[in-house]
Amino acid sequence: MRRDWLPTVALLATSLFAADAGFAQAGNTQPGAAQRRAAQFAQLQYWPGYWVSDGLPPTPISGISPRVTDPAAPQPDSLGLWAKNIPWNAAGRLRVAEVLRTQGGRKALGWGFPLMMNAPTPLQFLITPEEVLIINAYGEARHVYTDGRAHPPGDDLWPTATGNSIGRWDGDTLVIDTIMVTNPNEFFQGSPPLSEQARYVERIRLDGERLTAQVTIEDPMTLSAPWVSRIGWVRDKGFDRMIQVDWTNDRTGRDENGINTIEPPAEKRGK
Repeated sequence: MRRDWLPTVALLATSLFAADAGFAQAGNTQPGAAQRRAAQFAQLQYWPGYWVSDGLPPTPISGISPRVTDPAAPQPDSLGLWAKNIPWNAAGRLRVAEVLRTQGGRKALGWGFPLMMNAPTPLQFLITPEEVLIINAYGEARHVYTDGRAHPPGDDLWPTATGNSIGRWDGDTLVIDTIMVTNPNEFFQGSPPLSEQARYVERIRLDGERLTAQVTIEDPMTLSAPWVSRIGWVRDKGFDRMIQVDWTNDRTGRDENGINTIEPPAEKRGK
């Protein structure tokens, strides 16, 4: 969906980005700059709404999707540790074994990347000519720079929970290249224990009322071949605004079947 029908919104966006360093560069304050800016916005894709992984609805407040508890439920691709198609090498299998041995009772710090892209928490995509901002309800944000820059040099890079992302448009498809992601499993116990050398390439496009993505992950430390997943999102009709919450209510536990549950607050346990 292009923004040809949104010239007024584009002009408003011009004022919102007037303070941006890129907009303030020489030439952007000359006559006609606002019109050129509006034309840039008119050519961009427009993905309004709040998007949730299409393999997860209807997920209850526990966060446990029906596909986890119902063996007959469809099993879509996943970016989680439980994905069936991860081509682990020997070192990767050792990491997985250690994770399974130690993950009981661990508390998460958030979703982190890549699992934030394949989670019950809604996502929002804010698209400008220079950057695509992807945020979720837990205050996690990915800045995908689409202004033609390369990744920073090695001495200006360090691992983070969301890594460093640059992007480009291939027609109506957003192509994202992400590097320098901290071992995702250190951030969230359900994430795959990939190394900081992993490279993630996402191809995201709008297909009717559904966003789709092909995600290719290469990691010489833990994978024997590229790991390719196909995921998608649908609009979460229960959201009419993005609400930012913290992660302090994470009370993950396990029931007698080993399934994650939400534990009561510490002061109410055992009563």
